[in-house]
Amino acid sequence: MAGRLLDHLSDLRHRLFVGRTAELELLQTALLADVRPFNILYVYGPSGIGKTALLHEFARLCRQLDVAARWLDARAIEPTPAAFTKALRRAAGLPPDGPLGDALATPGGRVVVFLDAYELLQPLEPWLRDEFLSDAPGDLLLIIASRQPPAPHWQTDADWHTLMRVLPLRNLTLQEAQEYLIRRGVPPDEHPAVLSFTHGHPLALSLVADLFDQRPGFHFEPDSAFDVVRVLLQQFLQQAPGPAHRAALEACALVRSLNEALLGAMLDLPRTDELFTWLRSLSFIEPAPGGLCPHELARDILVADMRWRNPDWYAELHRRARGYYIARLRQPTGPAQQQTLLDYIYLHRYSPAVRPFFEWRTGSLRADSMHPADRPALIAMVEAHEGPESARLAEYWLARQPHGVVVLRDASGEPVAFLAKVALHELTPGEAEHDPAVAAACRYLEMHAPLRPGEAATLFRFWLARDTYQSVSAAQSLLFVNMVRHYLMTSHLAFTFIPCADPDFWAPVLGYVDFQRLPEADFSIGGRDYGVYGHDWRVMPPLAWLTVLDEREISGDAHAMPSQPPTPILVLSQQDFSEAVQHALRDFTNVIRLRSNPLVQSRLVLERAGLQSEAHERVAALRCLIEEAVAKLGQIPRLQRWQQVLETAYLHPVEPQEQAAERLGLPFSTYRRYLKAGVAWIAEHLWLQELGETAS
Repeated sequence: MAGRLLDHLSDLRHRLFVGRTAELELLQTALLADVRPFNILYVYGPSGIGKTALLHEFARLCRQLDVAARWLDARAIEPTPAAFTKALRRAAGLPPDGPLGDALATPGGRVVVFLDAYELLQPLEPWLRDEFLSDAPGDLLLIIASRQPPAPHWQTDADWHTLMRVLPLRNLTLQEAQEYLIRRGVPPDEHPAVLSFTHGHPLALSLVADLFDQRPGFHFEPDSAFDVVRVLLQQFLQQAPGPAHRAALEACALVRSLNEALLGAMLDLPRTDELFTWLRSLSFIEPAPGGLCPHELARDILVADMRWRNPDWYAELHRRARGYYIARLRQPTGPAQQQTLLDYIYLHRYSPAVRPFFEWRTGSLRADSMHPADRPALIAMVEAHEGPESARLAEYWLARQPHGVVVLRDASGEPVAFLAKVALHELTPGEAEHDPAVAAACRYLEMHAPLRPGEAATLFRFWLARDTYQSVSAAQSLLFVNMVRHYLMTSHLAFTFIPCADPDFWAPVLGYVDFQRLPEADFSIGGRDYGVYGHDWRVMPPLAWLTVLDEREISGDAHAMPSQPPTPILVLSQQDFSEAVQHALRDFTNVIRLRSNPLVQSRLVLERAGLQSEAHERVAALRCLIEEAVAKLGQIPRLQRWQQVLETAYLHPVEPQEQAAERLGLPFSTYRRYLKAGVAWIAEHLWLQELGETAS
């Protein structure tokens, strides 16, 4: 029965398949030739262009010509040699363990390997080229389908170039698109409007044709295309009309990949297994690493419809998703945290300030610490892109702060990119002047944002990929993810600097994430100028920063602030902080005066009251912090007298201090001395909390 059903599905696909005549003729010629004219057929094109449909027709042609075929879907394969070998053996009907060559051996001596969604296996490409293909039988034909064109080395290497044919797929021609509509039974008088709307895009044609199948008598109006999309989505939901199913579909469209736990968090439901199973049954939902995801065109349609139809629900789903991710970010670091950060950033993919600057597919690239053997390769990367003077500085910092280096490795473990952080607060005398970049950052801090004792500042001194330098790429995107990890996970972080070889190029996205252009921190090395961006985390700490970014994504305004913006944090020196504590103690019973105390805008108070708290809530938080500190003082036996003096002088004053001293059995001079010591202790205790340290 399974075989007959599969044959029926194949026949249905074939009956609806149109166009691609030249591509089919090319493959047929290659299959009938005595000697393979090429060994790699590389098909590429954007999402929804019909790559998989063409590969199914190719496979049908192989069956007709009695040529053995092996079908691999990269969405179900980890980009490692072992996983690829197991998948190929499984496709050949062999046990997963065993030599790779068995999967390519056939009685007829010829085999075709189909590799769909190849873009997911890009990190494995060196192994596929240098080992798999190099050792494969000479009559092997590998047919690849990818969203991306072949990497440059396939074309620049003369040997491989002769063995490859490249087929870029485009939209169907007008005649082919019309033929498809005829086969789908779309009324002829509707063809002009549909063809004008879809421009021959295969998936769009299919979705509109589905609408005609589901709604007899339907009339298509291009000017109401958005409404058509909405109706089309409703048709997909006809078999499950419950609102929970629609909500599940919208949640799936919003996030990078959806698993049951995330679905439960977004819908606020204890069990979602039935909804998740229903999602898997939809024709435009695909399995992906970590869960489910809709086809990209369907995803965009769903999100656009939701943002237009119910923006409040869109904002709520967005809030629940980011809450889920932030909770997971508090878990132990490692690859899972890296994926969570990617998932979080994916929520911002529709922002015009983010989308052009981020690659969401990072393949098997993984972040690692630097090994001693990595240093020559990392220094060579810097020299190749920035010159020998920068390379010498890279060697200097890699030796002095190796703990600040993050290396990105490909599937083979080779370094392909790295991020070198210089901890400015850890510098020893004279180190800063060794490097113009570090010296400029230190001067900026001294003039505009001096560090307080215990605070940290970071310069992302080098961030680059071996092949693409600082251009947009999967490696660059993953380096940015590790920068975000640093912002969220570094204790007492006060300031970060990002130098750019092309600062104007990165201005839109760095402005979006609230990094300010800092010309005073710019520097030149080896005749090349670098522009610097920075962010003061004391003024806008990480949680407030995330709130601002979420508001910008939801509103679509790259400069938006929350409707109730966070109270700006006041960065106080230790002396100013201590003076503010003295005034707060003296004004403890005067709520009006406390409202003007600088401490109500300190990080300490705002973290207790909330970044968007009202003035009276901040005053209450300040009073509570002072009461807790005085109580803590009373828990130290030798300092209990100090606590008693503070209580009678400031927290519960009921009589002049002279009488309070007499009641405590203390000379007034001793009372005043204890009071001064107690105030100093409270100021020091609260200062440590302001810096994020544990006070004792």
